[in-house]
Order: sequence, then structure tokens, then C-alpha cells
Amino acid sequence: MKRILVTGASGLLGLNLALQAASQFEVWGVLRNERLASHTGKPLPFHPLYVDLTRPGQVEHVLAVAQPDAVIHCAAMTEVDYCEAYPVEAHLINVQVPKLLGQATARLGIGLLHISTDAVFDGMYGDYIESDPPNPLNIYGKSKLSGERVVSDENPDALIARVNFYGWSWQGRRSLAEFFYQQLAAGTPIHGFTDLVFCPLLVNDLTEILLRMLRLELRGLYHVVSAESQTKYDFGQMLARQFGFNEQLITPSLYKTANLRAPRAPLLTLSSNKLAQALGESLPGQVDAMQRFYQLACQGYPQTLQTVFVAANRTLAG
Repeated sequence: MKRILVTGASGLLGLNLALQAASQFEVWGVLRNERLASHTGKPLPFHPLYVDLTRPGQVEHVLAVAQPDAVIHCAAMTEVDYCEAYPVEAHLINVQVPKLLGQATARLGIGLLHISTDAVFDGMYGDYIESDPPNPLNIYGKSKLSGERVVSDENPDALIARVNFYGWSWQGRRSLAEFFYQQLAAGTPIHGFTDLVFCPLLVNDLTEILLRMLRLELRGLYHVVSAESQTKYDFGQMLARQFGFNEQLITPSLYKTANLRAPRAPLLTLSSNKLAQALGESLPGQVDAMQRFYQLACQGYPQTLQTVFVAANRTLAG
């Protein structure tokens, strides 16, 4: 495998993945409106392809131009409340585009890694394994579950990864960790939900794991999440301690009192044992990942991401 196509290459996962993969592969990245910065004397991190994959014929066009050995489909509509308000758009992006990619990659013999979400479960009991029946509570989760199913139907050899992640983005506002960081750095009081439990991976760990899964030629459905879980309030507290912020700025609260448009699953703990067996080791825990998130900040990694693009436009989220 020498050449990889990453969709949603401006998103949190897509950009970090493209940058990580660029050290090992020739990478092509699908963008919508973002403009890559000009790096004098430095090669661009990937070959840009400016297309709207929802338009007829664009999936085939992208594959013909990039001629990838594998596609990693990160592009999605991920804003949960936006999906709830615009279900038709969510279906177009989260279901129809994956279906077209599944069809095209199967026909052309191209590997496909499709990114899904832990939100396909209702969170009523947690510790979900891959064979547990999904029951999404909101439009986002329902559209992503439908996306999983059409990919599996159209390309039975596809690899599907259910994920939850955080990290640094070029916009500085694409993850829960960045939200906590920005607010705490400004000394702004915020709320942290004690009734939502999750097991996120640091996006840099996630990208390394996904590329490893591709190299191992894994197929089928895997949960790609941290081996440990915590509430979102505890996540914020851990970040505050790591960066030396005032933990008292975070007030414990219940998401049910936040007047969010879409319902959330309360206990989204997923078992990663199947993947751990395939990799021969457990997936990262929460403390080590937060330490790496902090170290990346100290190393100027967020600023490096900000140099990739020069215009911020609304696009498919990664």
C-alpha cells in the first residue's frame, strides 16, 4: 500500500490523519472550500482535491485522479444538534456518500476504512461489544448507523471503525478538549456533564491505530476507543489539572438540564477487546493520552496545524 485518499482532510480527524500518514504514504486529501497555505521551500502535507462528494460523479472522479490503494472516509456531518435540525442533509452526507464510496471501492478493488461513531448505541447499559444491537437516540447516530450498513452491504471487505476522539484542530474549536482548554485558559466558568460517560482517544493515538489497522488488512467492524472511560466533567477536570488551570471553574451539571436539541446517550462505554486482540496490546488509557495532548501543545503542534490552511470555511467535519 503506497497511496491513501483521506476524505474530510480539513476536519479534526482528517487533517491529523493526513499529516500522520504523509510520513509513510503518498496522501491525497479531499477538501471543500479550505485554501491550503503556501509553504515556501516546504512540500504541502498532501495533494488537495477540491470536490463536493455529494455531487453526482464526484466520488468516481476523485478515485480516478488519486488512484489510491485505500480510502479513509473521515468526512461526515458530526454536529449532533445540527443533524437533528437538518436530517435530510445529515442523510445525504452520512449515508449517501458512504454508499457511493462503498460501491466504487468494491468495484475498483480499493480498500475502504469507514469512520463511524459510538453514538450508534443508546447508552442504557454500556460496555458494548461489536455484536451488540445498536439503538441510536438521535439523527446523527441514526445516520451514521445507516452509513455503516450501506458500506457493509456495498463493500463487504470494508473496515468500519466506531470512534470517539479529541485533539488539536487547525480551527482550535473542533473538540471537547479544545473547548475546555479555551474556556479555562480565559478564566471562563463552564459546566461539565456528570451524566455523560465516554471513552475517547486522543486523535494522534487514533490516527496511528487506524493506519496500523490498514497495514494489518483488518476487515469488518471494530470499536476503536480508549480502554478507559470517564464522565465529561472528569475529563474537563483532568485537562485542567494537566494544564495547571483552575479546576473550580468547572461546575458539575447534568446534560438533561442543558436544553440541547438532540438527546445524548448517557453511558457510551465500548469494549475495545476485539481490536486489542488484533493489535496484541490494549488501547491507550486516559491519563497517558491527556499527557500527550499537553505535550503536543508544549511542542507547538496546534500552531503547526494552523499553518496548513489560510481560510476557515464551513465544510464537512472530520
